[in-house]
Amino acid sequence: MQKFSLDAIAREQARRAAAAPGGRSAETIYGGHEHALRQTVLALAAGSSLADHENPGEATIQVLHGRVRLTAGEVTWEGRSGDLLVVPDTRHALEAVEDSAVLLTVSKAARLPRLRAQRARYSAKCSLFYLSPVPVYS
Repeated sequence: MQKFSLDAIAREQARRAAAAPGGRSAETIYGGHEHALRQTVLALAAGSSLADHENPGEATIQVLHGRVRLTAGEVTWEGRSGDLLVVPDTRHALEAVEDSAVLLTVSKAARLPRLRAQRARYSAKCSLFYLSPVPVYS
């Protein structure tokens, strides 16, 4: 069993974000690319952001402190300390309205069936292309 102090990690990441040129810092505290579940403490200095990007899988953002704005297309949600935002399954961006720290939780397992289905459709298209009869001209 492992135990983490989210407050201590958030304070350290906030210190690093304040000194970073991009105004952000992150530490994955559980999981990673080799796991289905990943949890990352992300600190953003006021005004900094994560630019518009694809959803990496089913995800939530728990605001540990500060205030953030999550935007997907024309829709915007604001989160404050203690709020939990569900990340939409579409392109989105995150901006710090004030100095903030969040816990980003991503489950890639929910995305696996969709990726497998896409891969199967792509493979089927490729095999149809290669198995199509070739016209013979005389």
